[in-house]
Amino acid sequence: MSIFKTIQIAVKQVFKSSKKTFDFESIGYLPRWLIILFDISLCVIALLITSYIITNVLDKPDHYLEFGKIEYLIIGVNTLFFLFFRTYAGLIRHSSFIDAIKFFLASAGTFFSLLILNYVFIFLEGERLLPISKLVIYFSISFSFLFLFRVLVKQVFESYFQYANTNGVTRVLIYGSNTNAIAIANALKSEIPSRFKIIGFVSPKKDESKQILGLPIYYLRKNISVLIRAYKAEALILADKNLSQEERITIVDDCLDHNYKVFRAPLVSDLEDDKNLTNQIQNIQIEDLLERSPIVLDNKLIAKELFNKTVLVTGGAGSIGSEIIRQIANYQTKKIIILDQAETPLYQIESELRFEFPEKDFDCIIADVSEYKNLDHLFNRYKPEVIYHAAAYKHVPLMENNPSEAIFTNVLGSKNLADLSIKYNTEKFVMVSTDKAVNPSNVMGASKRIAEMYVQALFFKHKSDNVKTTNFITTRFGNVLGSNGSVVPLFKKQIQEGGPLTITHPDIIRYFMTIPEACQLVLEAGAMGNGGEIFIFDMGKAVKIIDLAKKIIKLAGFEPYKDIDIKTIGLRPGEKLYEELLSDTSTSLPTYHEKIMIAKVAIATHKELNSEIEILIDFAREFDNNKLVSQMKKIVPEFKSMNSIFESLDKNN
Repeated sequence: MSIFKTIQIAVKQVFKSSKKTFDFESIGYLPRWLIILFDISLCVIALLITSYIITNVLDKPDHYLEFGKIEYLIIGVNTLFFLFFRTYAGLIRHSSFIDAIKFFLASAGTFFSLLILNYVFIFLEGERLLPISKLVIYFSISFSFLFLFRVLVKQVFESYFQYANTNGVTRVLIYGSNTNAIAIANALKSEIPSRFKIIGFVSPKKDESKQILGLPIYYLRKNISVLIRAYKAEALILADKNLSQEERITIVDDCLDHNYKVFRAPLVSDLEDDKNLTNQIQNIQIEDLLERSPIVLDNKLIAKELFNKTVLVTGGAGSIGSEIIRQIANYQTKKIIILDQAETPLYQIESELRFEFPEKDFDCIIADVSEYKNLDHLFNRYKPEVIYHAAAYKHVPLMENNPSEAIFTNVLGSKNLADLSIKYNTEKFVMVSTDKAVNPSNVMGASKRIAEMYVQALFFKHKSDNVKTTNFITTRFGNVLGSNGSVVPLFKKQIQEGGPLTITHPDIIRYFMTIPEACQLVLEAGAMGNGGEIFIFDMGKAVKIIDLAKKIIKLAGFEPYKDIDIKTIGLRPGEKLYEELLSDTSTSLPTYHEKIMIAKVAIATHKELNSEIEILIDFAREFDNNKLVSQMKKIVPEFKSMNSIFESLDKNN
């Protein structure tokens, strides 16, 4: 293709955008032909100034307006280099250092091309085409004009939008003065429409430099709320990547106590691109305030455990089961089988996974874990090598009113899966349990404790017989923020409805984890377990539910008891004031992971336990609640009902 053809194509591409219209609000999207016209005009002005300087030196000031072939040649060559380096392609109001480099290269290209052409002309014609001094002066002036024009336009736009979008803009301080904070500030300054007006930066260390991006750095001497009030800000954006969890909680609590909003900014290094950087700046969530350090996993151990394996996840459409699936989908599994009896949630998780992991091999199965024959067919077909058993009924008051269903799913379902794992030589079986299984005060907790006892007894029976068996592992943790039916979604719904928030008792406390944290620890414990262990997780500090309610109200921008009320409605059936991770007779052993411990509990004899469970299942099939719960208390002696109709069964014993 000839050089002329190339230029023709380039020119056509430039002028394609000429059909676009614009106004001042969208002037950042000027058509390319207009941008290049501005640049050529600046070059013409630069050339006139150059001619004026040269003619004054030669004492011919009246000739500087003469525009001949040489001047047209200079402008033409300069325009070709504009097209070659695509200096017109960027948005003027977003000009950066890269744009300055492009202009420098275009100007330098023009200078050297004309310089070479000048020497060629001397060689062929014996005289120079134009003075070198003229080239040098033109190069300096044209580049300066092009660069300063961008700077001026960018500054005008920033000033315009800074003052034009003041309505509804939140005055904020940015906590941090490192590269992450600077990147966040840059993104917010160019955001349209603006949500925030940045007042300055906050640094916990006294910094010698007084400004960043033309904004002051304030040294944090006292509480952050004092600084926010002093500089008339309305909110704080946390952008310091070095903040510890304790420091973060202290800052947020201080802001909330004084009715200041707090936003969290992402780590720029964690983003694939910065196009939606400002969209990632969101209100602090209650999950951010868990008093616990981040969990670090041994991904290599988990990857080895799951490599090329067929994995079955029961309860796969639930909040815990679905998150386990999302996490194991990131590893190189052979096949993932998702089992649940809830049709619509199962369809939803299948649709999500097909979209997010199109290369993965998934099968979704609708089945009830209490149906042995259906499970037997599934095991015979797929031969699962690793099982994560998350299927369970978990709502305490509902199970208190429907104890037979708790037995069918939590006990019989777990027993069916465990027995079939032995039959089909499953390598590892990880059961998801709960802290409510410790010194249970309700049917749900007791049913999960019985399931724990059974899988543990089954493992040690086969181990004592020196038979190769499935490695049965139990994981036990507390409440999960955001899971189906948990307190946080309920509180958020009640706030949307205008309140009040309802708590069962002012002194009730609970341990909390996020769903991803809980599932991460399930995978880690499953990978490290050798069979027979009950793993318990470090849940951090216990949280008073009333304090949780107050924080959620403040995070929503309201004042507790004034804007949104909090009411006590009394303990629900089977509910106790606090949960435990270990029973009175149990101890714990550490593991290599500081967040995971092993509970040392008494091991039941499989033969006796199996007989007692068979009796329990028969009572469940008869729907004789009193006999059923009495049998549960026989199997789990520490099961003492609280706030329940079954308390009388304890008094009779």
